[in-house]
Order: sequence, then C-alpha cells, then structure tokens
Amino acid sequence: MSGEAVRYEASEAFARRMDAEDPLRHFRDEFHFPRHHGEPVIYLVGNSLGLQPRKAKPYVLEALEDWETHGVEGHFRGSHPWMPYHELLTEQTARLVGAHPLEVVVMNTLSVNLHLMLVSFYRPSGDRRKILIEAGAFPSDQYAVASQVRFHGYSPEEAVLQLSPRPGEETLRTEDILETIERHGKEIALVLLGNVNYLTGQAFDMAAITRAAHRQGCRVGFDLAHAAGNLQLSLHDDGPDFAVWCSYKYLNGGPGTLGGVFVHERHARDKTLPRFQGWWGHDKQTRFQMGPDFEPIPGAEGWQLSNPPILQMAALRASMEIFDRATMPALRRKSERLTGYLEFLLEQLPPGFVRITTPRDPQQRGAHLSLRFSKEPRKLLEKLTAQGVLCDFRSPDIIRAAPAPLYVSFLDVYRFAGVLERHARD
Repeated sequence: MSGEAVRYEASEAFARRMDAEDPLRHFRDEFHFPRHHGEPVIYLVGNSLGLQPRKAKPYVLEALEDWETHGVEGHFRGSHPWMPYHELLTEQTARLVGAHPLEVVVMNTLSVNLHLMLVSFYRPSGDRRKILIEAGAFPSDQYAVASQVRFHGYSPEEAVLQLSPRPGEETLRTEDILETIERHGKEIALVLLGNVNYLTGQAFDMAAITRAAHRQGCRVGFDLAHAAGNLQLSLHDDGPDFAVWCSYKYLNGGPGTLGGVFVHERHARDKTLPRFQGWWGHDKQTRFQMGPDFEPIPGAEGWQLSNPPILQMAALRASMEIFDRATMPALRRKSERLTGYLEFLLEQLPPGFVRITTPRDPQQRGAHLSLRFSKEPRKLLEKLTAQGVLCDFRSPDIIRAAPAPLYVSFLDVYRFAGVLERHARD
C-alpha cells in the first residue's frame, strides 16, 4: 500500500484487493472481536473503546501469577517486577506521541491528569487569568476548567473563553483560533484544546496554535483523548507545555485504564512549578528513605502520585507492543485511506440521506467521521447494532463511525456502507 493517491471503487472486489495489499492486515488477527451470529462484528467504535488485544489476558494472568507466587516480593521478582513496571511503557509511549522518554509517563486517568496539569500550568495572575477552550469541548474538560477557575476565585463566565464556529459552520477555522489568541492573548493564562474534537472529529493544528499562544505568553495544553493512537503526533517538536490522554479508546488498554501525560522537557527540572506531590513522583534513589522533603523525579515522572495498578498496565502493555510494531506513520497512512474510502462510499448513498460534518481535509481529521442522518439516527443505530455493525450516538443527532486502522478492514468499511444503503432505500 504505497503513498500514492487511490482511485476508490464501490465494489467488494476493490475492498478485498485493498486488504490483500495492506501491509498491516495481520494486526487484525491480534484482537478479539465481539461476535454476531458467529461472525465478527463490524467494529467502528474504537474511538469509544478499543478491542481487546489477544495478549492482554496472558499479560494480566502473568501479573496475577507473580502475585500468587511471590506476594510482596513480586515488586522485585517474577517475570516483570512491579517496582519498575511502568517503565516498560515509557519508550513505547514516547514513540507513539512523538516525545522524549523524559517527557512522558503512564499514570492515573485522563481527568485526574488534567487536574494535575492545571495545578501546575494554569497560574492566573492580574489580567491574565482566562482559559481558552473550544465551545462544546468534552464535558470532563469543561468541568475541570470550570472547577479550576472557581478554585482560583474566578467565575467561569468571566475566566473561560470559548471558541465557536462561524455562523452556519460546524467546525473551527484555524485562522479564527489564531486570531482569537492574538486578540485576547494578554488575558489568556492557558490555551487548552482537545486536539481531536470528540463530537466533530476535527483535528487542530497543534504546532501553529502552540506557536501563537507562546508568542502571547500563554501556556498551552492539549487533551489527546481522541488523538493518541489516532494521529501521528510530534509533541516535543510542536512544543505544548503539556498534554494528557486516555488509553481505552484507540490505544485498546481496556475500560477505564490508565492515561498518559506529556510534560515538555523545558519544564523537566523546574522545581518552582507548583504541583500536587506524591510518593511515587519522588526521586527514585531516595524514595525509600521516607524523608519529609519532596524531591521530584526530573520530567513527567515527577508528577506521579501513587504506585500504579499493575493489572491495568499489563493489559495496556499488550496493545502498546502492537503499536510499536505497526508504527504510527504506517497506521496513519492506512487510516487516511480507510477514512477516505468510507467518505467515498457515503457519497454514493442516495442524496440527502447522510451528511458528513467532520472536515474533508485529511489533515484536519483522524479516523472517525461524524455523520448526520436525515432519518431518525437513534433508530438507525439500533438497526445497525441488530445487524452486527457497532457505531455510537452522540446528542443531538450524530452517529460516529471510526475505522481504527489496527483492526478495521476495507471490507468492513464496504459492508458498513452496504448496510447503510439498504436502510437509505427503506
């Protein structure tokens, strides 16, 4: 599957040919699929919960067996001792998000990590006290931002600045984001955006936004819940101050599993940054001396609070090993073709049946398309589920379909479009 443009065809033969030429096709076999009448479902909800890697259970059982065999000594003995267990994920995570190992850590969950980062990087002072977010950001981000500005004694109405699309448009224009930063920069303490918006699927220009915000003296953070494992990221080079993400969507770590944190290396040894401190973030060489004074580990690890849950990390290891073998550049190339093929097939459906609200430019989207249907979308979703096609619904009227490239095939996309076509003609 080369990088050349593809002339798509609305035929099963074409879809099968694309799958046969796909160098990543064998990764599909490394996941468990739910079954429908004995056959794998068409799974287009990896943007909500990824599939289970086949190695997840053996890796979790390995940790359980070490616990059974060694008890507390499992921290230092066994297949993969628990004391340094989180470090098994560090280099893989750094490669996944385009960072240095010093800059990343796997810990906590996304909302917890977001609050920890806001403690350090939202430092309102004088007239510079606003947080810039996109209107309609995921509720967790809205709640976190609102609670943090209240904690500092401000009201969200005063201190939260929201970016909205132009009238009649559904996504934000990059030039409007940059213009807002230029116009309000001296009032903005922090720019915080979801790098892929959960509802529209729009991907933002992280590098341009970061440069514009830093020119104005603002700190910059990104919520990568829908970007990690989806987009090819370059966090170190793009330069935001921090980023946070979850690992249960595209990263297939399991329901409610641990998230990740990026803190740019320019902050790695800055002990003046306020932070909530925890034992696991203390210098590893002196941690067990149990002293009263906190000495942070340089880099992102210094924001850790507690020793991590090993069973969750074991499940995540199984998926991260797959990502490391597949590589994000190769996955991104396949993703653009899969999503492009879905877009092409949707355009063949009867006029007026469906409208794509996600940007058409591949550089402004990831692996999911947000779709608005003229017929009742909730009932349509129920019909799709009954036929072995899993998508999800978001209010008020959007069905999201995400052909995650690790395990979704071109044939899956073709069959999904075929199911839609039958319903369009009902």
